[in-house]
Amino acid sequence: MISKTDRQGGFVALITAIILSAILLIITTTLNQTSFFTRSNLLDSEYKERSAGLAEACIDIARLKLANDPRYSGSEPSIPIGTNSCEIRPIVGSTIETKAVYNSAVTNLRVVINPADISVVSWEEVSSFP
Repeated sequence: MISKTDRQGGFVALITAIILSAILLIITTTLNQTSFFTRSNLLDSEYKERSAGLAEACIDIARLKLANDPRYSGSEPSIPIGTNSCEIRPIVGSTIETKAVYNSAVTNLRVVINPADISVVSWEEVSSFP
């Protein structure tokens, strides 16, 4: 015959197994979500790096065009670079502004140059253009 204490010991073992299973499930789910969000952050970082590269390429194109023609005024909405493109905004004074979008990442660069030798005086990323 099974005594009352044996039944309680089985109940305690069953509850312990259920609690441990739940804890392991929570830990596994949390680690899975963490790796998913890390992957997402790395992908966003890669997109930002590519958009920055496109914007920098447009700066170089604008500087080259200014070196060849000092009257170059910019205002080119789509400069093809490989399979992507970037934008050269109107050049005001000695300030070149470019914009590039890669997937959801946007980079807006504002570069001030020395008109005498087309060298870079200042280089900054801005959140948006006026």
